[in-house]
Amino acid sequence: MYLRSVLHFQGILLLFCAAFMLTALPWSFYYGESDWQAILLSAGITALAGAVMMRSTRITHELRAREGFAIVTFAWVLFSLFGSLPFMLSGAIPNFTNAFFETMSGFTTTGASILADIEAVPHGVLFWRSMTHWIGGMGIIVLSLAVLPLLGVGGMQLYKAEVAGPTADKLTPRVTQTAKILWGVYAALTALQTVLLLFGGMSLFDALCTSFGTVASGGFSPRNASIAYYDSSYIDWVVILFMVAAGTNFALHYRFVTGNFRSYTKDREFHFFIGSLVAASLLVLAGAWNVYDDKLVAIRDSIFVVTSLHTSTGFGLANYELWSNGAQFVLLVIMIIGGSAGSTSGGLKVVRVYLVFKYIASEFTRVLHPQAVVPARIHGVAVPRDIMTNVLGYFAVYLIAIGFGSFLVTSTGADWVTSFSAVVSCLGGVGPGMAAVGPFDNYSGLADLAKWVLVACMLLGRLEFFTLLILFSPAYWRR
Repeated sequence: MYLRSVLHFQGILLLFCAAFMLTALPWSFYYGESDWQAILLSAGITALAGAVMMRSTRITHELRAREGFAIVTFAWVLFSLFGSLPFMLSGAIPNFTNAFFETMSGFTTTGASILADIEAVPHGVLFWRSMTHWIGGMGIIVLSLAVLPLLGVGGMQLYKAEVAGPTADKLTPRVTQTAKILWGVYAALTALQTVLLLFGGMSLFDALCTSFGTVASGGFSPRNASIAYYDSSYIDWVVILFMVAAGTNFALHYRFVTGNFRSYTKDREFHFFIGSLVAASLLVLAGAWNVYDDKLVAIRDSIFVVTSLHTSTGFGLANYELWSNGAQFVLLVIMIIGGSAGSTSGGLKVVRVYLVFKYIASEFTRVLHPQAVVPARIHGVAVPRDIMTNVLGYFAVYLIAIGFGSFLVTSTGADWVTSFSAVVSCLGGVGPGMAAVGPFDNYSGLADLAKWVLVACMLLGRLEFFTLLILFSPAYWRR
């Protein structure tokens, strides 16, 4: 591996991180709070580290796949390390484990928090907390590819290493142009939601933070009660609409606005995604029906919670732990499934679940007709064997990770419901779980070891396992 090239790119990316930190300064000044000093110092330290790293190294070779894996993995770790500085230096989260947990949760758009009183955090640091969502939502590397043409050298290796899903959907022949398109759609959705939330009576600060958390499928809110704080049906439905948009493949949005008005109606994954949202909402509504006197509120809350967890956003509106066990089981299942490939959502991804169902159906056909060749198909095209093998392998690794992670968290003293739901939530980038980490609880009560296990789950889930795990293979480090 060409380590100099890897470190050079890390330096460039840290300069990006420092620049984004500075966006929090206006809010510190506007609200007259002293956290601007911590933010400015954090940005300075990050920029200095990036500059030293960049100046002391250089790009020695064109990037290959192995450099791509290293750059992507190290970028997420370094962003979380330096991104935790504003929390620690401001005193908002003085403990390193908690600060790193919160920052990794932000950049991976998990939304799991250790903060018991979010509203006590200074506004500048709170804005940075939400900004970590927005940076991580579409991806650190995809952002760098969009604004730094230099990364076009071997850029496809970086793009494939970070973009979620069984295949990386290129909208144009040039990766840099694809990255610009994706970030353009992403920014447009963020701006549109912010405007709609302002019409609903939110302040600009709350509207921006909420939009960052929605479009990134993150779930960090500037309020302790999350979306429930605003007590507004209008805001609830706006957030639902944009959670669905964020959980949909962004390539479909781009094709729609460029004139392909049938982009949604022809996409099988989108059909399956909407169908599962509707089916899960009906099942959950049945389990929540008797809890509510106002049945219209029951319908809205069920749709909101299902959409929030299915898209791995994790905003809070209703306490779903008061609903039936059946409803809670459905919620756990959709947390594992997640949103569409090419979206900002986490989880297994809808397209993988769809392909597994198609594979099972084809296997039934083979049992009846042993000589038949019945490949799994999507959009009428046979899925190549290597992609199908990758999907099945990913399924297996994901389920093993849930089991092993749950065992480790349980070993620290947490009960099994807390452990299992926390691991499912962090692997899928959801945020809230159940029991001690329920929708209106937080992760502060867990042991430090459990938090580090969950940090690993966040990173594994965001980078879809293989990008990170391949670094632990002896063959990766051989010439």
